[in-house]
Amino acid sequence: MRERRRWNPFRRDATTSHETARRWRLGRLPSLDIWRGPLRPIPRIIQRYMPKGLYARSLIIIMAPLVLLQCVVTVVFMERHWQLVTQRLSEAVVQDIAAITALVQTRPPGSDYSDIIRIARNNLDLNVSVLPAEPLPPPAPKPFFNILDGILSEELTRQIGRPFWIDTVGNSKIVEIRIRLDDRVMRIFATRNSAYASNTHIFLVWMVGTSLVLMIIAVLFLRNQIRPIQTLAAAAEGFGRGQPMPPDFRPRGASEVRLASLAFIQMRDRIERQMEQRTAMLTGVSHDLRTILTRFRLQLALLGEGEDQDELNADVDEMQRMLEGYLAFARNEAAEEIGELDLAPMLTKFRNEAKLKGKHLELMIDGDPRIAVRPDSFTRMVTNIVTNAMRHGDRVKVAATHEDRWLTITVEDDGPGIAAEQREEVFKPFVRLDTARNIDSGGTGLGLAIARDIARSFGGDILLSDSRLGGLRALIRVPA
Repeated sequence: MRERRRWNPFRRDATTSHETARRWRLGRLPSLDIWRGPLRPIPRIIQRYMPKGLYARSLIIIMAPLVLLQCVVTVVFMERHWQLVTQRLSEAVVQDIAAITALVQTRPPGSDYSDIIRIARNNLDLNVSVLPAEPLPPPAPKPFFNILDGILSEELTRQIGRPFWIDTVGNSKIVEIRIRLDDRVMRIFATRNSAYASNTHIFLVWMVGTSLVLMIIAVLFLRNQIRPIQTLAAAAEGFGRGQPMPPDFRPRGASEVRLASLAFIQMRDRIERQMEQRTAMLTGVSHDLRTILTRFRLQLALLGEGEDQDELNADVDEMQRMLEGYLAFARNEAAEEIGELDLAPMLTKFRNEAKLKGKHLELMIDGDPRIAVRPDSFTRMVTNIVTNAMRHGDRVKVAATHEDRWLTITVEDDGPGIAAEQREEVFKPFVRLDTARNIDSGGTGLGLAIARDIARSFGGDILLSDSRLGGLRALIRVPA
């Protein structure tokens, strides 16, 4: 009979694929998932209501064990210390009551109990009175949380063993006890402190007070520890948007945060050096080539008119447009200060340009038109996208929405559009599709590449999709 082999997640053989091993390492195997049945929504609920910020989560990490510890200490104290002390005190009081009961029972009914009452008051702190035989009152209402009632009843039953009635609720400082004897009823008033651990609130006050002090210390300490991380995040976000580094930024906080800040500064310096070198190289090459083109134009002008000269002039013009694209791409890397830009005048220029070209342009601005960006770069980015739409479509719609610290500009046209599998290709430098959706007619293929490069330098992006007008839809989304 063939032996059945049990599945072992640690055994890597032909029956265990690489995907299964990967899912095992990631803890995603359905057969090993403990969150099943009624427990399945628990992680989703915790994730929904869990704070998102590091500061709040750190407070929970510190406060949750502290609160849990205080609860455990309180329960243990209530269950052991408080109950034990109350039991000892109640046991001693009941012993005194049992002694007084025995003395009262030695006297015949109607005797003088003044000496017993005096001894109980002076020596035992009990106020005793002997009443004629009468039924005991109905049971008093039981308190919701009072261990004295239960412990005192147990001790009276164990030590005296006679019918009794107690009231621990009426007067908060006095406990009334009635014990029915054979032919009389003995009523005892005892102070609550003598049978009950009434000073327990001191422990609770100290526990709550120390917890509050620890919470305040934790809040202040965490705030100082989280602030360097927030400063680093703000500096990284500003760098992504092309903003200069804050003047007061420096490595501070814990050693790990200092290392991260130092690594960020070094990374920023390396990126800036690479951008400067790239800009200088492109600018230098373009300048040198422009000088050579100027010589070509002079030499062609000296040759005189002719068919060959017209073709050469067309080639020179084509090279001139290519060089202008290279320079625009290089200027995008140059440093530019952040300033305020008003979208209304900028978009109005596109409307005038559309009238000159015989195009129909719709404009819509929702929210504050003023944004904080690098004005020249931002204008170049929008110009590339809108001009591209007007070139390939007769009807163009531009909608700008500024809300929640984000600016969204949607540019739609009714042109031929771009196939879905080619929409990412058009953003690559020097890539030209057969449909020529780039800015330059027969140019360098840098128009959309420059636009996306600028958008990403702001911390945003440009996405292409199908337009409701039938052509292409360009979505520009940048923080502003």
